[in-house]
Amino acid sequence: MGKTVYFTASTVNGFLASDDHDLSWLLTRDIDQGGPGGGEEFFATVGAMVMGSSTYRWILDHEGADAWEYDVPCWVFTHRDDLPVARRNGRRGDIRFTRADVADVHAEMSAAAGGRDLWMVGGGDLAGQFADAGLLDEVIVSFAPVTLASGRPLLPRHVELELLDVARNRDFVVATYRVGKR
Repeated sequence: MGKTVYFTASTVNGFLASDDHDLSWLLTRDIDQGGPGGGEEFFATVGAMVMGSSTYRWILDHEGADAWEYDVPCWVFTHRDDLPVARRNGRRGDIRFTRADVADVHAEMSAAAGGRDLWMVGGGDLAGQFADAGLLDEVIVSFAPVTLASGRPLLPRHVELELLDVARNRDFVVATYRVGKR
Protein backbone atom coordinates (compact mmCIF):
# COMPACT_ATOMS: atom_id res chain seq x y z
CA MET A 1 0.00 0.00 0.00
CA GLY A 2 1.24 3.47 -0.88
CA LYS A 3 1.78 6.38 1.47
CA THR A 4 -0.47 9.39 1.92
CA VAL A 5 1.76 12.41 1.32
CA TYR A 6 0.99 16.10 1.80
CA PHE A 7 3.21 17.54 -0.96
CA THR A 8 3.04 21.32 -1.07
CA ALA A 9 4.87 24.65 -1.02
CA SER A 10 4.85 27.20 1.76
CA THR A 11 6.26 30.57 2.69
CA VAL A 12 9.03 30.37 5.29
CA ASN A 13 6.56 31.58 7.91
CA GLY A 14 4.09 28.79 7.18
CA PHE A 15 1.46 30.08 4.77
CA LEU A 16 0.21 28.24 1.67
CA ALA A 17 -1.59 31.25 0.24
CA SER A 18 -2.74 34.72 1.19
CA ASP A 19 -6.08 35.26 2.92
CA ASP A 20 -7.75 35.56 -0.50
CA HIS A 21 -6.09 32.32 -1.79
CA ASP A 22 -3.47 34.16 -3.87
CA LEU A 23 -0.34 32.16 -4.77
CA SER A 24 1.48 34.82 -6.78
CA TRP A 25 4.36 34.67 -4.26
CA LEU A 26 5.00 31.07 -5.32
CA LEU A 27 4.89 31.60 -9.07
CA THR A 28 7.76 34.11 -9.04
CA ARG A 29 10.25 31.62 -7.54
CA ASP A 30 12.76 29.53 -9.45
CA ILE A 31 12.46 25.75 -9.15
CA ASP A 32 13.73 22.80 -11.16
CA GLN A 33 10.75 20.48 -11.76
CA GLY A 34 13.18 17.56 -12.05
CA GLY A 35 14.93 18.40 -8.77
CA PRO A 36 14.00 17.73 -5.14
CA GLY A 37 10.49 18.97 -4.40
CA GLY A 38 10.04 19.90 -8.06
CA GLY A 39 7.32 17.39 -8.66
CA GLU A 40 8.35 15.16 -11.58
CA GLU A 41 9.74 12.33 -9.43
CA PHE A 42 6.94 12.64 -6.86
CA PHE A 43 4.11 12.70 -9.42
CA ALA A 44 5.37 9.46 -10.92
CA THR A 45 4.51 7.68 -7.63
CA VAL A 46 0.95 9.06 -7.33
CA GLY A 47 -2.11 6.88 -7.96
CA ALA A 48 -4.82 9.20 -6.58
CA MET A 49 -5.09 12.72 -5.23
CA VAL A 50 -7.29 14.82 -2.96
CA MET A 51 -7.80 18.54 -2.41
CA GLY A 52 -10.21 21.08 -1.02
CA SER A 53 -12.50 23.16 -3.16
CA SER A 54 -10.43 26.36 -2.79
CA THR A 55 -7.35 24.57 -4.13
CA TYR A 56 -9.36 23.03 -6.97
CA ARG A 57 -10.91 26.40 -7.84
CA TRP A 58 -7.46 28.05 -7.85
CA ILE A 59 -6.11 25.42 -10.26
CA LEU A 60 -9.07 25.91 -12.62
CA ASP A 61 -8.81 29.70 -12.44
CA HIS A 62 -5.09 29.71 -13.20
CA GLU A 63 -4.64 26.71 -15.48
CA GLY A 64 -8.05 26.67 -17.12
CA ALA A 65 -10.86 24.13 -16.78
CA ASP A 66 -9.77 22.55 -20.09
CA ALA A 67 -6.13 22.14 -19.05
CA TRP A 68 -6.37 19.59 -16.22
CA GLU A 69 -2.94 17.96 -16.21
CA TYR A 70 -3.58 15.02 -13.90
CA ASP A 71 -4.40 11.53 -15.16
CA VAL A 72 -5.24 9.97 -11.78
CA PRO A 73 -8.56 10.13 -9.89
CA CYS A 74 -8.99 13.30 -7.83
CA TRP A 75 -11.36 13.72 -4.88
CA VAL A 76 -12.41 17.31 -4.15
CA PHE A 77 -13.91 18.02 -0.73
CA THR A 78 -16.60 20.64 -1.15
CA HIS A 79 -19.98 21.88 0.01
CA ARG A 80 -20.34 23.86 -3.21
CA ASP A 81 -22.67 22.79 -5.99
CA ASP A 82 -21.28 25.16 -8.62
CA LEU A 83 -17.85 23.73 -9.36
CA PRO A 84 -17.17 22.78 -12.97
CA VAL A 85 -15.56 19.47 -13.85
CA ALA A 86 -12.06 19.93 -15.21
CA ARG A 87 -11.20 18.49 -18.61
CA ARG A 88 -8.06 16.72 -19.78
CA ASN A 89 -7.33 16.38 -23.50
CA GLY A 90 -10.93 17.28 -24.34
CA ARG A 91 -12.39 14.68 -21.97
CA ARG A 92 -13.91 14.95 -18.53
CA GLY A 93 -11.23 14.59 -15.83
CA ASP A 94 -11.67 11.92 -13.19
CA ILE A 95 -12.95 14.41 -10.59
CA ARG A 96 -15.02 13.13 -7.67
CA PHE A 97 -16.74 15.77 -5.56
CA THR A 98 -17.38 14.65 -1.99
CA ARG A 99 -18.65 15.64 1.43
CA ALA A 100 -17.84 12.25 2.96
CA ASP A 101 -15.69 11.55 6.00
CA VAL A 102 -11.93 11.63 5.29
CA ALA A 103 -11.56 7.99 6.39
CA ASP A 104 -14.15 6.84 3.83
CA VAL A 105 -12.54 8.89 1.06
CA HIS A 106 -9.08 7.63 2.03
CA ALA A 107 -10.31 4.03 1.65
CA GLU A 108 -11.76 4.84 -1.81
CA MET A 109 -8.55 6.57 -2.85
CA SER A 110 -6.39 3.68 -1.67
CA ALA A 111 -8.47 1.21 -3.66
CA ALA A 112 -8.28 3.40 -6.79
CA ALA A 113 -4.53 4.02 -6.44
CA GLY A 114 -3.62 0.35 -6.77
CA GLY A 115 -0.78 0.46 -4.25
CA ARG A 116 0.61 3.79 -5.43
CA ASP A 117 0.89 6.89 -3.24
CA LEU A 118 -1.97 9.23 -2.39
CA TRP A 119 -1.26 12.94 -2.89
CA MET A 120 -2.80 15.32 -0.38
CA VAL A 121 -2.64 18.50 -2.49
CA GLY A 122 -4.16 20.87 0.07
CA GLY A 123 -5.31 22.93 1.72
CA GLY A 124 -3.83 22.84 5.15
CA ASP A 125 -7.05 22.22 7.05
CA LEU A 126 -7.90 19.20 4.89
CA ALA A 127 -4.37 17.83 5.36
CA GLY A 128 -4.89 18.36 9.08
CA GLN A 129 -8.13 16.38 8.99
CA PHE A 130 -6.28 13.46 7.40
CA ALA A 131 -3.55 13.78 10.06
CA ASP A 132 -6.18 13.89 12.84
CA ALA A 133 -7.61 10.62 11.50
CA GLY A 134 -4.15 9.01 11.44
CA LEU A 135 -4.20 8.84 7.63
CA LEU A 136 -1.29 11.12 6.75
CA ASP A 137 2.15 9.47 6.46
CA GLU A 138 4.49 12.17 5.17
CA VAL A 139 4.69 15.91 4.64
CA ILE A 140 6.98 17.25 1.92
CA VAL A 141 7.19 21.04 1.94
CA SER A 142 9.11 23.27 -0.43
CA PHE A 143 9.74 26.45 1.54
CA ALA A 144 10.01 29.60 -0.58
CA PRO A 145 12.13 32.59 0.51
CA VAL A 146 9.16 34.85 1.13
CA THR A 147 6.86 35.76 4.02
CA LEU A 148 3.24 36.81 4.13
CA ALA A 149 1.69 38.90 6.90
CA SER A 150 -1.25 36.49 7.11
CA GLY A 151 -2.89 33.80 5.07
CA ARG A 152 -3.87 30.14 4.81
CA PRO A 153 -1.65 28.12 7.18
CA LEU A 154 0.37 25.08 6.17
CA LEU A 155 -1.20 22.95 8.95
CA PRO A 156 -3.61 24.83 11.24
CA ARG A 157 -3.35 22.37 14.15
CA HIS A 158 -0.83 20.48 16.27
CA VAL A 159 0.91 17.75 14.26
CA GLU A 160 4.15 16.10 15.40
CA LEU A 161 6.65 15.58 12.58
CA GLU A 162 10.00 13.79 12.31
CA LEU A 163 12.49 15.32 9.87
CA LEU A 164 13.64 12.71 7.34
CA ASP A 165 15.47 14.81 4.74
CA VAL A 166 16.40 18.34 3.69
CA ALA A 167 17.38 19.35 0.16
CA ARG A 168 17.77 22.51 -1.89
CA ASN A 169 16.08 23.18 -5.21
CA ARG A 170 17.19 26.55 -6.53
CA ASP A 171 15.12 29.10 -4.50
CA PHE A 172 13.49 26.45 -2.28
CA VAL A 173 14.44 24.47 0.81
CA VAL A 174 12.67 21.11 0.59
CA ALA A 175 11.93 19.35 3.88
CA THR A 176 10.53 15.83 4.11
CA TYR A 177 8.87 14.76 7.35
CA ARG A 178 7.29 11.60 8.69
CA VAL A 179 4.04 12.26 10.52
CA GLY A 180 4.48 11.15 14.14
CA LYS A 181 2.17 10.32 16.99
CA ARG A 182 0.45 13.18 18.81
